[in-house]
Amino acid sequence: MNFANQREHASPARWVPTLYFAEGLPFYTVGLVALIFYQRAGVSNAVIALTTSLLGIPWSLKPLWSPFLEMYRTRKFFVVCFEFIGGLSLGVLALCLPLSGYFRYSVALFAIVAFCSSSHDIVADGLYIASLNSKQQSAYAGWQGAFYNVARFLAQGGLIILAGYFESRMPMFRAWMIIFGLLGLMLIALAFYHAWALPRGGENRKTESMRAAAATYWDVVATFFRKPHIIVILVFIFLYRAGEGQLVKIGPLFLKSLRVEHGLGLTTAQFGTIYGTFGTAAFIAGTVLGGYFSSWLGLKRAILPLVLIMNLPNLVYVYLSVFAPANLTLVTAALCFEMFGYGFGFVGVILLMMQEIAPGKYQAAHYAFANSLMNLGLIVPGALSGYVQKWLGYEKFFVWVLISAIPAVLMARFIPLHNADQPAERRRTAALAEAE
Repeated sequence: MNFANQREHASPARWVPTLYFAEGLPFYTVGLVALIFYQRAGVSNAVIALTTSLLGIPWSLKPLWSPFLEMYRTRKFFVVCFEFIGGLSLGVLALCLPLSGYFRYSVALFAIVAFCSSSHDIVADGLYIASLNSKQQSAYAGWQGAFYNVARFLAQGGLIILAGYFESRMPMFRAWMIIFGLLGLMLIALAFYHAWALPRGGENRKTESMRAAAATYWDVVATFFRKPHIIVILVFIFLYRAGEGQLVKIGPLFLKSLRVEHGLGLTTAQFGTIYGTFGTAAFIAGTVLGGYFSSWLGLKRAILPLVLIMNLPNLVYVYLSVFAPANLTLVTAALCFEMFGYGFGFVGVILLMMQEIAPGKYQAAHYAFANSLMNLGLIVPGALSGYVQKWLGYEKFFVWVLISAIPAVLMARFIPLHNADQPAERRRTAALAEAE
């Protein structure tokens, strides 16, 4: 019992990094590794874009089931379950690749991984919010984002480079069997570690009847829309990453497209090294510094600089598309600058959801509502970006990405932040009272 109590009060450094690494790993597997795998398997770009976009839907629909995760057991229980099921699904996916119907099997298994990952987001973020006070949330927000993107570093950088290495020594599908098998093993190992290391994130919960469940669900929704300035804040969250939502799909395609197609013509290894490794390292540095910047300045004063720093570096894509430099060092530096700015500014929307929307009785569910809208702000622009890019071409498309950020910049100047107006000590006291 004493040992269990010690774990409840253990330093967040013991579990925050691994929790958000486990949250990011399946997300980037579905959104980025799957994209590169399907490209290497010879699937058309149109099918790849459509498939990977549809696989992102669970992250936007998770409010439909997030309240049910507030009704039963502990957040720790669900974190461990979703990690284990997701890892097992990736292992089965690896075994399906030699089959003639690998594409439909892989899409179905990626869909399971996507559901587990989006559900994991709900309970992991809820556990983070319930276990840390507001000062700790700000201090660890950078590390939260950093290790979420360490998963990106591993998935899009290291594992894609490793896939290229294996492809040069064995059949392509066998190489990717190893990659997805490794991903599955990592998630299962994290599940076992978190079964030991995580705090519970709240008391054990049990809803007695369907009527009680329905009443709880309605209370979750009703209290969400009674929050101060909720509609304005939700619109801002939706628009916050409008530019990035388009770069996520088109940026990698631009970098890998042949120069005769007005791309940069990077090889798979170069792409993994520059975009997935150095770029992700810059992103991680940005998230850490952005977290401390927000903690120092306060969200109300930091939000406009965060939005600007996030979007202005997208100018590098305009430069790359206009001049198409062949110097890989220059390309790497440009992409690192862009990724650093994105990471620095990304912290702002995370803290906005944690401090303005999540506080209250249903922290995990309310955070999930906002987080799903944020992901919808990626899916909708991303789904349309291919058509816009085809119409405008790469150069004008990246100018359009900059224009897309203007509404969020304007809103950041006037967005009403209720909790940010409170003194820091008052916010800490309120957070501790809610946790009790």
